[in-house]
Amino acid sequence: MLYLTMVVAFIASIVLTPIVKRLAFRLGAVDRPNFRKVHAKVMPRLGGLAIFGSFLIGYFILLPREPAEARFIQLDSAILIGAFLIILTGVLDDIFEITAKAKLLGQFLAASIIVIGGGLEISFINLPFGGELDFGYFSIPLTLLWIIGITNAINLIDGLDGLATGVSSIALLTLSVMAFIMGDIFVMTLAALLAASSLGFLFYNFYPAKIFLGDTGALFLGYMISVFALMGFKNVTIVALIIPIIMLGVPISDTFFAIVRRLREKQPLSAADKSHLHHCLLNIGFSHSQTVLIIYGVAILFGLAALLFSQATLWGGLLLISLILIAIELFVEVVGLAGKNYRPLINLVKMIGK
Repeated sequence: MLYLTMVVAFIASIVLTPIVKRLAFRLGAVDRPNFRKVHAKVMPRLGGLAIFGSFLIGYFILLPREPAEARFIQLDSAILIGAFLIILTGVLDDIFEITAKAKLLGQFLAASIIVIGGGLEISFINLPFGGELDFGYFSIPLTLLWIIGITNAINLIDGLDGLATGVSSIALLTLSVMAFIMGDIFVMTLAALLAASSLGFLFYNFYPAKIFLGDTGALFLGYMISVFALMGFKNVTIVALIIPIIMLGVPISDTFFAIVRRLREKQPLSAADKSHLHHCLLNIGFSHSQTVLIIYGVAILFGLAALLFSQATLWGGLLLISLILIAIELFVEVVGLAGKNYRPLINLVKMIGK
């Protein structure tokens, strides 16, 4: 039944996207070119509405749930209410370009719904060498920080055609596989449905895009991914808690370096710039599509690393983390700090891309 519903969600996304595109133009929800944009013409936003709509179609097809899953009813409702709030925040921003504080308020309210209303929080973790770390009063703030942080991380990488949609789809598929391994059918089902909806939208969003995700889509995907990751890995060992961080390595690392960059330059954290990973790859000389495909490849590697990490021993996991950190550092050196010194390697990658 799940596979059939995924097909329905995929087709629904393909059907709904042109409708949303026309709606975006009618409402004035468009993205106009400026100094930090890579597109040269007015583009419709609100694309996230198509993903949200097709996800809801698949979601309600699978209802009613089995009695054994009745314990998820409260969490189900919280997810839907939070999703509606985050979609509303994105729609308002796509149409009226609301302030960063207003967007943050919408994210906070959506996150609060799932944490307080749905009872989803990181209350403790088991330490690798024995003992338990109880977060106590910090459990709710830490959980809110995780949801808001990942939501914005996906939004920050939404700078090229198909980039955020594709990276989110890879993360969702990884989450679905991981949930299947852990026997969590609830998370597996929801993540798979959202992945199918995102892939249907990618048909119109990949370069050259006919419609953008907009904040409607980027915030929604980030919010749902953060919630699904939390549902699958809360109250576990500190090593296993690293799995969703590895899984979301591309948006998290890009956000981390953006924060460091803005603190160093004494700029507000919400300030925009052209130093994100995709901008660096474009500056090196990769084409639009090559840049997106390279980041897809990196996201897939992070997903595979997360799957390996979940099956590794403690020391094997620590070794894998060390290798990942070294790989990230080398990648940053190549694309961000010393691209010109790696010109032969870059040319080789470009040839493979062709």
